[in-house]
Amino acid sequence: VQLVESGGGLVQPGGSLRLSCVASGTTFSSINAMGWYRQNPGKQREWVAIISSAGTTYYADFVKGRFSISRDNAKNGVDLQMNSLEPEDTAVYYCNVKLSEEYWGQGTQVTVSS
Repeated sequence: VQLVESGGGLVQPGGSLRLSCVASGTTFSSINAMGWYRQNPGKQREWVAIISSAGTTYYADFVKGRFSISRDNAKNGVDLQMNSLEPEDTAVYYCNVKLSEEYWGQGTQVTVSS
């Protein structure tokens, strides 16, 4: 299973970005959940948002109301729409897929700065 992320970059505070992740080497029916995590140097990776195979979504408290996760079943993908971005959202964002095993993308940098 391979995960390819895209959509990171530099944005000003209050701005928006959309992250996308496409999974290859698996099928939609094999995926239990997909999600996004983030990590800063010297800190633990933390979960941001998760969407189950049934479409149920879960959000970390610090992104509720600002971020939205969705699945693109045709592409075996998951997107993260990030609005009202804050400097504290700066991190490397990782796509995660849970099948019988867990897989990670290579990460995409999101920088929120004026």
